[in-house]
Amino acid sequence: MGFFSFIGNLFGGKEETASSAPAARTTVDPSSQQNLEEFVLYISKKLVDYPDEVKVRTASAENGSVIQITCRPGDRGKIIGKSGKTIMALRALVSGAAGRTKGRVSVEVLDDEVEAAGA
Repeated sequence: MGFFSFIGNLFGGKEETASSAPAARTTVDPSSQQNLEEFVLYISKKLVDYPDEVKVRTASAENGSVIQITCRPGDRGKIIGKSGKTIMALRALVSGAAGRTKGRVSVEVLDDEVEAAGA
């Protein structure tokens, strides 16, 4: 699957009318969740110096799910960006894509101490 068709699948789909819209949910269906993880992994790997060390996983949260990124400490700043602009842009894209499925997904860059405790 090409990158642009991947993005089209992630953000595409038909618009729902108010009468056909399902009840609000906070979780994203598994296939969409996997697409979001792959998107975050793809973007994160393109930003860092050591792409093979980038890992992405999803954790459940009380108001949806959280995509967690772990990488080398020196690469964390590249994902976060100057004044947090890169991670804010990534969060906006993921949030928008998840919103199309009426779900909530956030993105976090984890510290090494958090990853060691979670593993």
